[in-house]
Amino acid sequence: MAIGDAPRDISISVQLRPARRSDWPMIDSWLAIEEIKRWWGSHPAAQAAVLAALDAPMGLCSIIEAGGVPVGYAHALEAEVASDVRADPSLALCYRIDAFVGERDHRGRGIGEAALRLVFEEVFATTLAPAVFSVVPIRNEAAVRAHEKAGFGWVRVIDDTLLGPCWLMRRERADGPAN
Repeated sequence: MAIGDAPRDISISVQLRPARRSDWPMIDSWLAIEEIKRWWGSHPAAQAAVLAALDAPMGLCSIIEAGGVPVGYAHALEAEVASDVRADPSLALCYRIDAFVGERDHRGRGIGEAALRLVFEEVFATTLAPAVFSVVPIRNEAAVRAHEKAGFGWVRVIDDTLLGPCWLMRRERADGPAN
């Protein structure tokens, strides 16, 4: 383990379950946490993003569970729904993935990386998306590293109106276009 690496609990089982409206109080409590606000924007902006995802017909919204306990939230949205295509036509037909581990005791254990993998596997299994991408604040080094470990590559730096300088990180469909 390198200096500064958080201990990882690779034995913990990570799975996703569909997020429901009844999960809103739990999700909202996570969105109010200072660390989450730093990476997802203000509490009202993050609330709006999650509620829009929950209402999106093609949104894949999930509760991240570790060892059967809810610990975070993730969603994947068509880039057009997430408004990213207007800014970058190369993202057309792709899905944007956003995720966080809300429970402090479960951070730094590899759960975020595992959740990212589960989300993009679901996107590739259920859509024709050629790739998935994330917009990750440069200053959130833990999230950048989790994306790298999950197979995302750096594309370029973009200036996000809510989050400031961010990496646009992308992962291609491994098997080429869906048949």
